[in-house]
Amino acid sequence: MTTPPAPRLRPRRPAWAGRNYTLLTTAAVVTGLGNAGALIAAAFAVLEAGGDGGDIGLVAAARTLPLVVFLLIGGAVADRLPRHRVMVAANSLNCLSQAVFAVLVLSGEARLWQMAVLSALGGTGQAFFSPAAEGMLLSSVSGEQAARAFALFRMGMNGAQIGGAALGGALVAVVGPGWVLAVDAAAFAVAGALRSLLDVRAVARREPGGGMLRDLREGWREFVGRPWLWSIVVQFSVVNAVVGAAEAVYGPLVAEDQLGGARPWGLALAAFGAGTVLGGLLMVRWRPRRMLLAGSLCVLPLALPSAALAVPVPVVPLAVVMFLVGVSVEVFGVSWMTALHQEIPEDKLSRVSAYDWFGSVAMVPLATALAGPAEEVFGRAGSLWGCSALILALTLAVLTVPDVRRLRRRETEPVAEGGPAAAADTAPEPVSPR
Repeated sequence: MTTPPAPRLRPRRPAWAGRNYTLLTTAAVVTGLGNAGALIAAAFAVLEAGGDGGDIGLVAAARTLPLVVFLLIGGAVADRLPRHRVMVAANSLNCLSQAVFAVLVLSGEARLWQMAVLSALGGTGQAFFSPAAEGMLLSSVSGEQAARAFALFRMGMNGAQIGGAALGGALVAVVGPGWVLAVDAAAFAVAGALRSLLDVRAVARREPGGGMLRDLREGWREFVGRPWLWSIVVQFSVVNAVVGAAEAVYGPLVAEDQLGGARPWGLALAAFGAGTVLGGLLMVRWRPRRMLLAGSLCVLPLALPSAALAVPVPVVPLAVVMFLVGVSVEVFGVSWMTALHQEIPEDKLSRVSAYDWFGSVAMVPLATALAGPAEEVFGRAGSLWGCSALILALTLAVLTVPDVRRLRRRETEPVAEGGPAAAADTAPEPVSPR
């Protein structure tokens, strides 16, 4: 009697989700949980130390300034050195700065200047980490499943931020901000350990080239040589700035004066978070052929929240608007990552990502600082309508760029075992990564 063959066990992860992709996603979820709570904890730590709203803004600005200053250098470094080592070093800096921050808060000895310096160190770490992380993620997947991989990665990140904010807020109330900062430091330590396990043996060697300035010039030529790339980055330098001003400044003011306080605004932000999760689920299944066209059309709804606040609409319609915007943001985000993955040479991914990040964050502090003066000049409603008009005008302008409308997804044959990420799992011998 022939013994029937044993049933094959189903794989624990999809074939396209290689080891590197899994490690990167897990680490991102861990740090996302910690960071979301730490943002709340840092604000309450400033208040506990006797600070006010202006001091909270100062500590936040102390983090943003070095992020802007060092981003381009971080991108060049990440294309010059092994990206996973840059990521681990940045995680170590963030872990150390948050641990010191936590000790100071728990001891009751935290001073405003100390918190600002530690926040600046955190921003410096992020400036080096972000281009390296994006380059590493984009090179960890291959083939026709890349968009699905990016959608699932963003779902994990968004879910972690939503859960981390809720958990962090509760923990701040129960155990105080110092312990939440300590948890964030531990999260960076765990994430750094996971990222140290990344296997880069299958990544092509990168020659250092002629110096940092030459690397930056090469990245700049790659950036400006693609109209679809620089036009969308210019668009989002303004879009992110006005959206940030509307959400950070005008939204809470409208909620306090006309919607009933912080709870309605919290509901609206929660609806946005839920929308991002649904948008991620949508992009797991949907793969538009003209990905930048689909993504750019989904930027148009970003004008709706400012318009809704300008009216202002009641809480339920505002929450519906924010939910739809969350879905739209994810359609754009996945489409954008897929375009970068398809079009940018692997050895220049981090430098191009650095220019992308720089354009995305450089104007946010300026717009937030100008929100108050703009309200005095144009009124709150006028400023909000202006935000909506800028988003619409810039998005319609980007849609006139031929490459944005015409760039198509290239259908490729599936790569066995998930492409470079999986190939690295079985590479027969070590190869220098750069």
